[in-house]
Order: sequence, then C-alpha cells, then structure tokens
Amino acid sequence: MSAPDAVPFVSVEGLNRVFDVSPPFLNRIVEGKPKQLLRAVDDVSFAIARGETFALVGESGSGKSTVARMVVGLLQPTRGRVTIDGVPMTGGADADDLRRVRRRMQMIFQDPYASLNPRWRVDRIVAEPIRAFGLRDGEAEIRARVGELLAFVGLHPADGVKYPHEFSGGQRQRIAIARALASDAEFIVCDEPTSALDVSVQAQILNLMRDLQDRLGLTYLFISHNLAVVRHMASRIGVMYLGRMVEIGDGRGLFERPQHPYTRMLLDAVPDLAHIGRRREPVAGEIPNPISPPPGCTFNPRCPFANDRCRQEVPPFRDGVACHAIHEGRIEPAPTLLASTAA
Repeated sequence: MSAPDAVPFVSVEGLNRVFDVSPPFLNRIVEGKPKQLLRAVDDVSFAIARGETFALVGESGSGKSTVARMVVGLLQPTRGRVTIDGVPMTGGADADDLRRVRRRMQMIFQDPYASLNPRWRVDRIVAEPIRAFGLRDGEAEIRARVGELLAFVGLHPADGVKYPHEFSGGQRQRIAIARALASDAEFIVCDEPTSALDVSVQAQILNLMRDLQDRLGLTYLFISHNLAVVRHMASRIGVMYLGRMVEIGDGRGLFERPQHPYTRMLLDAVPDLAHIGRRREPVAGEIPNPISPPPGCTFNPRCPFANDRCRQEVPPFRDGVACHAIHEGRIEPAPTLLASTAA
C-alpha cells in the first residue's frame, strides 16, 4: 500500500450533500412549519493515491456511506467535486471518458444477503458487468472469465451454477468481490464489507482483499466503524463526525498519536489485552440530531476540552485536524491504549 502521489488517483474536494426531510408541502402550510434540511456531508475533502487503501471511520450517522455513494455516482453531491484519474465525475466530463472511468470503479456493499439477485445464478451475476461493458466476445469466453474470477476469490468454477441462497455469508461476499472484479475494476469502494460476517470469516475476506490489492494494484475506499479492521487494512485514515472530517492521518500515526478528542475516544474504546486494568475513557454521549446540529464544533457537547469558542465557531481543517483545542495548543497529541500494538 503506497503513500499518496503528487497527483492522486481519486480526489474529493469540498463535498456536500443536503437532504430535504421536510413534511409534505400541504402539511407544512397547515401546521406552519418551515422546511427541514439534513446536512449529511459538510465540506469533506481527501485524496487517494493509486494502489492505496483510504479508510473512513466514525459512528453510525457520521456520513461515511453517503460519501461513498457520491464518490461512485449513486448520489449527486449538493456541492463539491469528485475527480477520478483526472476525469471530473460531478460534471463537465466527456460521456466516453465517464463511461471508461465508471467501468474501472465498483462497489462492494455491506450486506452479502441483499446485494446479490436471489433469482440469478452466480455465473450470471458475475458475468453481468462483462456483458454490460462488452469485455469478452462470445459466451465461451465469458464463461471462462467467470470461472477464472470465481477461482480468483477462492470459490470453484463449478459453483457458478448455484444460486446465492446456497452459499454462506462469507462465500456470498466472495461472489460480490468477483462481480466487482469482473469489469477489470481498478478502484473499489468497500462499504462495511465485513460487518455482517462472523469474526473468523471477516479475517478471511480482509486477507483476500489485501492479496487482490497486491496482485492487481487495486485502490480501495474502505468504509468501516471497526477500528481493528481499519488498522489491518488502511494506509491512511479519515475520521468523520456528523458529516464533517475531523482528522486525517496515516494508519500507524493516527493509532499511535491521535489528535482530535473524538479520535482519542474511539481508540480508547477498543479492547487491548496489553492494557488490562488501565482506566479507559468511554465514548460519552450520543451523536446529535443531524437536522439540528449544535453550533460551532459539532463535537463540543461531548468534548471534555470544549470552550466558548468551540461552541460558537466551526474549527478549520488545518494540519490534518479540525479542532480549536489542538490549534490553540490547549491539548497535546498523546499516545493511546493502542500505541504499543499499532500496525
């Protein structure tokens, strides 16, 4: 997994997404209520180098999956720009360029039981991207490619005649990975790809993904709330809270010396046998309502270092972190419970 290049393979700049969650127009007129807007993603920027794994972490509701869907084009951003291999995905690109880039990116979804068509056999599921993009000529070549892909992810080519319900959860996720590779993808967005699987199966799928990355030079955007998984997979990590990016760091550095208080709280909650008996600081409070977020730094109601400025001003993202207390020198980055075992 490489370090960021001067020209990133994937670039996300100032990404915003606002959802209108207002009641129907007539209801608002009768009840005299204003429109309600939910800002799911607010000014998120990051870059991913070719061959790198960049992870987004945070609690449920932080906006990670919304970012993922905007990057692959399943959602259009309210504002902001996504560029993949120099092609702007959010407008202004040639149609042929867009088609070429879209063929080279795929998505692996969270639930392997819902992401596969139960009425299709596995060979048809894996072959669909090949047929859609015209990557092979003739059914014989397509069948050969499907068998090759199934073997690539640890299944037998003969499994292609089966239906998804005949496989376990881990096997289904292997099928989903084979489908993602069928279009000769180079960039794969992984949205919680192991959270629905048993722990032992999670390790198998993660090792498979890393092996494929090494063999094929794949680039991953990895979405997860599991910091142990992220530590195993990611070369760089972005921490999101209530739609905003609060910290970005390399995998080892962020685990050894986190800066933002939210990152520290997340890491402090991870079990570590090396520090049994040491006092831990649990993640206090709950994530606020995104429809009416607190003013200033949205983490201020849960932050032990918050002052009046934190409650009034949104902290700028500077030097890899968005935190007034860090920028003012009121708190210093400190080792956490994971410092001795960070990968």
